[in-house]
Amino acid sequence: MRVRQSLRLLPWSNSAGHPCYLSTDGTGFLSRLADDMEQMQLDMGRDLLDFARDLLDDSKVTHHELRFLARRLTEALRDALRVAESRGSRIPAHGGEEAAEAGGRGNGAE
Repeated sequence: MRVRQSLRLLPWSNSAGHPCYLSTDGTGFLSRLADDMEQMQLDMGRDLLDFARDLLDDSKVTHHELRFLARRLTEALRDALRVAESRGSRIPAHGGEEAAEAGGRGNGAE
């Protein structure tokens, strides 16, 4: 069995704000740490969405509270998009390497 290594976009940036990548087969400590952090980011985004619904239903919400909420929602969206990009890049292409390893007999049916 061949182990495929690829560059994984990590859910954090370096000190200069640039994306970090990990060359991995997906089984190491840093991969598991990144998985846990991605899950935490998505969970926090869900919690923030619930908070946003409640805050927007409050007729006494202030301008400052709305700006704070908008900033947090922007951060959560950035995190969710990064998770989606990272996970999407790790999905094998349809009929790609797996079909070639099976002798090209893939029929494309799911």
